[in-house]
Amino acid sequence: MEAIWILLLLFVLIMLTGVYAAVRAIRAAKRGIDRTVHQARRTVEDTRLRARQLAQPGAVGELAQLQLSLRGSMRATSQALQAAAPQDRSLSESLGLFRRLSAHAKDLEADLKRLEQEPDKSRIAALLPDLRQRTERITHSADSLRWAVQERTTRMAHDDLDSLGREIEMEAGALRHWTAAEPDEPGADAGAAWPEPGAGSSRTAPGAGARTSPEAGARSGPEAGAWPAPEAGQRPEPPQPSLGARPPTEPPAWQKPWQKSPRPENTA
Repeated sequence: MEAIWILLLLFVLIMLTGVYAAVRAIRAAKRGIDRTVHQARRTVEDTRLRARQLAQPGAVGELAQLQLSLRGSMRATSQALQAAAPQDRSLSESLGLFRRLSAHAKDLEADLKRLEQEPDKSRIAALLPDLRQRTERITHSADSLRWAVQERTTRMAHDDLDSLGREIEMEAGALRHWTAAEPDEPGADAGAAWPEPGAGSSRTAPGAGARTSPEAGARSGPEAGAWPAPEAGQRPEPPQPSLGARPPTEPPAWQKPWQKSPRPENTA
């Protein structure tokens, strides 16, 4: 029994999902059709107004010209605002002002369409200056708003490009940090670390090369580094072992004749 209820619930959910998807698809198709119909109607209306402007000069032709200029200005401003609004949230107030301006534009367009059906040409000529002034004011406001939005978008693009260029220059400098320090000459360190042969009078052990006594630094000349000659009556001192060198082993007593005790003479 529980399995039947689960299957029934799944069936209902699938049906609801299908209905929801169908409704969404129908609404999207309807919006597309309405948009297409609106564009086609606007194209036909613009073509009719251009034809009337060319075929009927005078007051009727000027009415058509006013409608064309009003439509073109409002359409261009609307497209500019809709294109820039998603990237710039500060245009919300501009959108509100444009909606108010669009209401005045719709009222003016309705008055222009009513005058198209007016048979009295003198009345059209009498009302035409006021309609022309209203059209110029609305188109000037729409053009000012559109130009400001375009200049703002261009300025923001330039600022973003400048900031991006600075960041790229910094990154390029960081990638080229290895060119700041030039490599040393290969022979300079070798010459400083190893002395030339024959430079000193005596060869020093590697462990004691860096340690020198003050007496050795004070001596100079060809006898520098040699032991001084012993004075008369003095026993020569053995050489001092260098630091780090292993001290020599003391020879046995039979190799040192001065350490032997003198043999006693026979008194007999």
